[in-house]
Amino acid sequence: MNDRPPIKNIVKRDGTIVPYDRDRIATAIFKAAAAVGGRDRALADRLAAEGEKSLLETYGRGCIPSVEEIQDMVEQVLIRRGHAKTARVYIRYRHERALAREARAGRIPTTDNIPFKKIYEVLLWNIDHNCATSEGINRWISSGRFPELVAACDRRYEQEVAAGAEQIIKRLPEVRMVIIAGPSSSGKTTTTIKMNAKLAENGLKLKAINIDNYFFDLEKHPRDEFGDYDYETPYALDLELINKHLTALLEGQEVRTPHYDFKTGKRTLEVHPLRLEEDELLLIDSLHGLFGPMTESIPASRKFRVYIETLGQVRNRHGQFMRWADNRLLRRMIRDSWHRNLQPLQTLTHWHYVRRSELKHIIPFIGTVDYLVNSALPYELPLLKAKLGHHFPEALRLYRGDPKRQDAYIRAKRVSEFLEELTPVEDDSCVPPRSLLREFIGGSAYQY
Repeated sequence: MNDRPPIKNIVKRDGTIVPYDRDRIATAIFKAAAAVGGRDRALADRLAAEGEKSLLETYGRGCIPSVEEIQDMVEQVLIRRGHAKTARVYIRYRHERALAREARAGRIPTTDNIPFKKIYEVLLWNIDHNCATSEGINRWISSGRFPELVAACDRRYEQEVAAGAEQIIKRLPEVRMVIIAGPSSSGKTTTTIKMNAKLAENGLKLKAINIDNYFFDLEKHPRDEFGDYDYETPYALDLELINKHLTALLEGQEVRTPHYDFKTGKRTLEVHPLRLEEDELLLIDSLHGLFGPMTESIPASRKFRVYIETLGQVRNRHGQFMRWADNRLLRRMIRDSWHRNLQPLQTLTHWHYVRRSELKHIIPFIGTVDYLVNSALPYELPLLKAKLGHHFPEALRLYRGDPKRQDAYIRAKRVSEFLEELTPVEDDSCVPPRSLLREFIGGSAYQY
């Protein structure tokens, strides 16, 4: 065996060839074992290596096995080594994934919560500006023209916000409420501020309601399996009081909104006076602004819905794209460290329920909105790497053998590998104070 090279590539189900990664196999085995009480990561590594050896013995030198062939071999190794319970979990997982793929295959692409037309536009813009790949971004850096890329990306985003404001104006006077929503760290707050400014240029008076102030006291929040408080579920918000206040505001009444202190986890009722006049629009900047029960008391015709997401289209040398959620994770890891007093690895380990809540309460509404904003900035990736890259080796070391932290391990490994080939940019002085990225890295001209 020693004279045989390791497997270098595999064939995915769609026929593309990607680099082989034994660690992914070991992680899948470990997750299956953890589901039946196993905690031995080293054993999972040995079983993955044995599967690799069997593949080489079966298919010979230079083989490029398929995903299915690898998974078949894993099942055989598990059964042969007496790990029947783990094998059953692994087999069941394969079956569930197969059913999910079949279900997706029968869908119409435009209904799969993916805005294909918008993504295509983003990709074309990135290609035209030579920032669709890690290599392209690195060239901007090595040429000394990185500030030009920053300016171009910020300008594109500003233009999208301005176009959204124009769409709102066309819907007047029927529209009385603008909802700007999207998943965590997509840039909702900055987009709201900039949308306000654009509408104000057209003589409109704007008034924002801070939905974060409607959180229940922390001890009333749901918890996860680790005992962590869940800020991500909409049910951590007082939805009944929100609707009561929204109805009163649109009827011209004054309300007193609560105040929530994130440091103490306590809410105080009837603190901030708020009234909406006839010539004002009510703006809602909320993670769950599109969640039905959030504004169910207000007729749909009176609402304009804006959805914001990091629809990034940057890929590495293997053709793998930076995932939208991973981009947002990086942003939040930085922001939480100075805004919520959380260490970056705490944000990483909590992210499993950020995603759980997004997939249930936010992302399904992307096809129901009136306007879509792409907040991804290709230039942010080398800046985020410089600020966060050193945390990922620690995450891999800490969570690799922890059966309860496999989601964090897998995510950290994926992000770390994507960032690996990017040239880090330590100096963020080229990012203007009014840039959306300042919402996350600090130094913004806006008050959040």
